[in-house]
Amino acid sequence: MEQLDVVVIGAGQAGLAVGQLLKQAHVSFTLLDGNRRIGDSWRQRYDSLVLFSSRQYSALPDLPLAGDPAGYPGKDEIAEYLERYARVTDLPIRLNERVTSVEQSEGGFMAQTSTGMQIRARCVVVAAGPFQRPIIPRFAGKLSPEVLQLDGTTYHNPGQIPSGRVLIVGDGATGRQVSTELARTRVVWLSGGSFRLVVPQRLFGRDIIAVFETTGALRDDKESLHGRFVQLFDPIPGWHLRRSALRRAGVKIVARAIDAEDDRVVFADGRSETFDAVIWAIGYHDDSSWLRVPGAVDAKGNYIEHRGVSPVPGLLHIGRNWQNNRASALLTGAGNDARDIAAKALQFVRSSATRERT
Repeated sequence: MEQLDVVVIGAGQAGLAVGQLLKQAHVSFTLLDGNRRIGDSWRQRYDSLVLFSSRQYSALPDLPLAGDPAGYPGKDEIAEYLERYARVTDLPIRLNERVTSVEQSEGGFMAQTSTGMQIRARCVVVAAGPFQRPIIPRFAGKLSPEVLQLDGTTYHNPGQIPSGRVLIVGDGATGRQVSTELARTRVVWLSGGSFRLVVPQRLFGRDIIAVFETTGALRDDKESLHGRFVQLFDPIPGWHLRRSALRRAGVKIVARAIDAEDDRVVFADGRSETFDAVIWAIGYHDDSSWLRVPGAVDAKGNYIEHRGVSPVPGLLHIGRNWQNNRASALLTGAGNDARDIAAKALQFVRSSATRERT
């Protein structure tokens, strides 16, 4: 049994950012992460992934990302950067130690880990990241075992895909990037839903994220008029990802996938086609099976929180998409969100300590 002020679950960019602030506040805490190395959540994504934010907007506070500030880093570069950040800041991180359960207990929470360790903490900060459990529709189970099925966590490169016809379901940034990559060597279909706004990667020679910064689109509060407008359209940077550009690259655009049978997928417009492989790039669910705290998750298993604050006292979240603004989903926004969540964690720890003394 170990007693700490704060347990941070996850040592990705959000967890590291909040951990650095907790260290400066001189409270007892640890970061728990089930991966073997810092940055593995980035290393495990598809090989060709390049960030749409330049290096100057892809770093945590106090440690710039090496290289051309106007250039765009790949996912392995970010993984190495996060590992270096953890080393430079010398945070108390436990790797290969996955949290298997968190329950409420007297004075706070009890966390159980995969190593058998029990940790009692006044406060828990969930920094599990946005890419937890891929969304796979129920009808995927109706596809033949001969149809290869991958998702955003299991697709890595074209070498995994058999020759033939490939369907990518989900036309967000990931689905469009993977479609472009596979269209060079495969017959590729992309199934999408609602309209997606695509903007240029650079505008008048400037990184589009720098333009967002100047106009307020990056950091304006999500509940402001401007913030709600940006959230509604949530633009994808990169004109090479426009539907017209995808079609020129050979990608066939089809309607939303709604059903399947054997090797055939049915689309919302009544059309159906056969495929040799399907890649699900619809998005992600929260993986909250370990969080056994009443009132912490909804009926679908998603975390209940507002701006990172759970209705359960002492339970906080960091690294949520649109937690406060558009920057919340990016490395450049981790620092601001971390300051807010660290302050709330410290306030709760101190008030909890005061209650125990009185």
